[in-house]
Amino acid sequence: MTIYYRVGSPNHVLGFQDYLEALEVSIEAYMKDRAQGSPQRVLAIPPDHTRMDSQAGPITQAAWKLLGDRLTDVMPALGTHEAMKEAELAKMFGDLPRDLIRVHRFRSDVDTLGYVDKEFVTQATDGIYSKPWPAQVNRIISQGRHDLILSIGQVVPHEVIGMANYTKNIFVGTGGNAGIDDSHYLSALYGCERIMGRCDNPLRRILNRGAEMFLTPYPILYVLTVVESTPTDGPVVRGLFIGDDHSVFFQAGELSAKVNCFRLDRAPKKLVVWMDPAKYKKTWVGNKAIYRTRMAVADGGTIVVVAPGVDRFGEHPQGDALIREHGYRTTQEILERTRSDEGLSKNLSIAAHLIHGSPDGRFEVEYCPGGLSKEEIEGVCFRYGHWQDAMQRYRIEGLQDGWHTDTHGQEYYFVRNPGLGLWMHRGHKHAFE
Repeated sequence: MTIYYRVGSPNHVLGFQDYLEALEVSIEAYMKDRAQGSPQRVLAIPPDHTRMDSQAGPITQAAWKLLGDRLTDVMPALGTHEAMKEAELAKMFGDLPRDLIRVHRFRSDVDTLGYVDKEFVTQATDGIYSKPWPAQVNRIISQGRHDLILSIGQVVPHEVIGMANYTKNIFVGTGGNAGIDDSHYLSALYGCERIMGRCDNPLRRILNRGAEMFLTPYPILYVLTVVESTPTDGPVVRGLFIGDDHSVFFQAGELSAKVNCFRLDRAPKKLVVWMDPAKYKKTWVGNKAIYRTRMAVADGGTIVVVAPGVDRFGEHPQGDALIREHGYRTTQEILERTRSDEGLSKNLSIAAHLIHGSPDGRFEVEYCPGGLSKEEIEGVCFRYGHWQDAMQRYRIEGLQDGWHTDTHGQEYYFVRNPGLGLWMHRGHKHAFE
């Protein structure tokens, strides 16, 4: 097991030609190591449009340009997200033929490869969770008979897995309801603030153990980017790492910690976050504004989420209804409701989402959506704000990350792209250097 390509630093700028060259070199070396010729049946697994900054779209296009009709299937790693619409496919993948696109259905299209044993899960979670974990994948992986699978995505701080991608792209992105539910819930119980920005954490150990036990028969080559959000050029690819073992993830994670983790010397009383309406249409994903900045905001402070594209809570009607019913209450309240409410107990990823998005009584959240009413927002325990008023008050148009003063003369800290980072106050108990 090997790293076939690794280029990256906080100063690198990589583009389409780099993707082409990296894929060509890596695929040739990988197939040679497997004593096989050129791959004839290739599956690509990129993320969906909510992870557009990953540059997985252009990398998938590069794979198509390189492989031609040998790229037989492209399945976005939707997890529990709804299928991509044409406008989203066009923005993410350009002119990639649509007849290559496959839709992942997490409730029906999966095989359970086996279980990570209860003893391992218990040890990995310090006894917080004690159940076997089901390793599930879409049947296109387990039954598709591909001679190469390209798992494409970005390593970046993440609320469930510490650092996103690698084995998560397979076991969650193409996983089943049971595996996704258990993974999200055990991680929420452990605490998102204890894991965000860290490559080594309980869920990562469990997923990587699952890969060692069950994914070795499948020809999976991981293509991992590290992307920095810059004030002048937007998202810039700082690193590209391609390989088939744990070290490719950990090396990408080291670079991500340098370019995606931001430490503030003082905690903002008010933290304003912009949510791009092209990517964020539900609080299910839009709550990254809360996850990624909760370690920065001061006690008693406010996170203002400016989200003109948000018009729903959940990805699916059942999840949306459960979020509306229970709201983003304190962790303890959600745990009690999970024990007593059948709907929540059977949808543990929803319970985990509510825990991750909860201010937990330490700060407030003012949500400024484009398509949800004041009553709906207050019904889930957030404070309501008008997004147009917020745009004007905080002068968001063209604003760069950092400290600013609003039209009322009040200081605030602004974050334009929360999906590309983790913000921490140095004095926070779980902050790290």
